[in-house]
Amino acid sequence: MRIKELIKNDAGFLFIIDSLDIQSAAGRRHMLNTEFSNDPTVLETEWSRLAEAIRATNDIDNRRYYIDLRHCLMCLHDLSGTFTSLANRTPLNEVELFEIKNLCYMSKAAATAIQGLSLTSTLPLPDCSAVFNLLDPDHTGIANFYIYDSYDIRLAPLRRELNALQTSGGDPMRISNLLAEQSEIQNEVCLRLTDQLHPYVDTLVNTLSQMAYADGLLARAKQAIEWELVRPAIGDVTRYTHIFNPRLKQRNLSQKMRYQPVSIEIRPGVCLITGANMAGKTVLLKSVGTAQMMAQCGMYVPAEEAVIHLVEGVATSIGDDQDEMNGLSSYASEIIKISNILADCRQRELLVLIDEPARTTNPVEGKALVQAIIKILEQHPSFTLITTHYDQLGSNCRRLRVKGFVEDMENIPLTPQSINRFIDYSLTEDQSDNVPHEALRIASILQCDPEMIALASAQIQ
Repeated sequence: MRIKELIKNDAGFLFIIDSLDIQSAAGRRHMLNTEFSNDPTVLETEWSRLAEAIRATNDIDNRRYYIDLRHCLMCLHDLSGTFTSLANRTPLNEVELFEIKNLCYMSKAAATAIQGLSLTSTLPLPDCSAVFNLLDPDHTGIANFYIYDSYDIRLAPLRRELNALQTSGGDPMRISNLLAEQSEIQNEVCLRLTDQLHPYVDTLVNTLSQMAYADGLLARAKQAIEWELVRPAIGDVTRYTHIFNPRLKQRNLSQKMRYQPVSIEIRPGVCLITGANMAGKTVLLKSVGTAQMMAQCGMYVPAEEAVIHLVEGVATSIGDDQDEMNGLSSYASEIIKISNILADCRQRELLVLIDEPARTTNPVEGKALVQAIIKILEQHPSFTLITTHYDQLGSNCRRLRVKGFVEDMENIPLTPQSINRFIDYSLTEDQSDNVPHEALRIASILQCDPEMIALASAQIQ
């Protein structure tokens, strides 16, 4: 699966990709076509290239080369249509020939900048000098393209006569004939140049691809530096030290709100995560899923340290899946998605993230469904996190609990606006089969209807 498919179903990963400072449409297209890989060799190579790009980006002494390279990438156009015409020997027009010449010009300038950044082995570019020379017969050394007189001996005298007649207001018929003759000769030149360029089509395709890749690589490096992302290692378990959600962290910091990263180890099998409402369980699942996709698409991840177990895919059921267009309720959409996840996990090793399954149906059947989901997932190789408010599930699977509300150490009034400061989002191992019961306390903190709270409290006493 490629990034362009992954971002359709993961808003967090979409935010990551949209935040990349990619300079060109070709660079973005290349990035969106990046494959989700579980090949350790491919990923280690990609992370090493990213490490080199980060080094080069941080190299203050060679800053001018970095700026030059970014400028070259900014001028990069997507020439896939032109290359298709060239491969089919469809005659190229002057604009398309200019675009090819400009690509060659920019690739030469980019190669100089890449050499200055000591990235030649990381970002090798094909030699396009032969193509450039074909499109620069007068050896101007500039990116502009024109059907030069030197392409055909008939052009110079024809253009001199045409220019003289147009300047003096000569015979309109003669001018029209000369223009038609010039156009015919230029078309012949374009056809001849198309034939001469045809053997270089693979070189040109590779040049565009490498420059588009360079655009994405520098964007990933810039993001890794600015967001303080870390290179993951590959292991038998997945372990994050202080994983964070980039979008939520940016929002909290911009609003001067507290943000607490979380540490977690994800082992083979099923792990239940419990905790009060507002305790960050859903955010944790989203953060883990986004980080897995980032790592396996060759990016660094949002954590202080990270070890990643490579999987064949990430399967999620998070949030309200109500589909009004298909007439499906939240429960129907959710249970179909979970059913598909179970079918998929029978075929592949997945990272499975399910947020409060069966929460929108009646508690008796909902609890039975959660028990069934756990039992099936335990029978197949997966790394599964399930959040739930159901207790007494009777499973021996691993359990983690969000620590939740803690006593205030600063005597800050507990209000809906300050509640974030009273929650410890860290995880602790939990051997019990019970879940925290703090719904009424939260309703009270949020200053909900006191009569409702009082009546509910009386029911459970």
